[in-house]
Amino acid sequence: MNNVKQENFKRIAENRVNKIVDLISKLHNLSNTSFYEYTEEQIDEIFNLIQNELNKQKQLFINDKKKENKRIEL
Repeated sequence: MNNVKQENFKRIAENRVNKIVDLISKLHNLSNTSFYEYTEEQIDEIFNLIQNELNKQKQLFINDKKKENKRIEL
């Protein structure tokens, strides 16, 4: 991978990941029972959805990496 692609990946990934982490951190605000009421099932649904999406995105990275290794050079 050339340096320009690495730098682009690093810059964009850091920005996106930091935004995601900030938003996930804000979920904690919903736990304040003075303002909100929720069930255990709702909490499970939220975190299962987030975890499933994380797993899906990770698998896409893994699959892309496997595709790169299947090329032949003659």
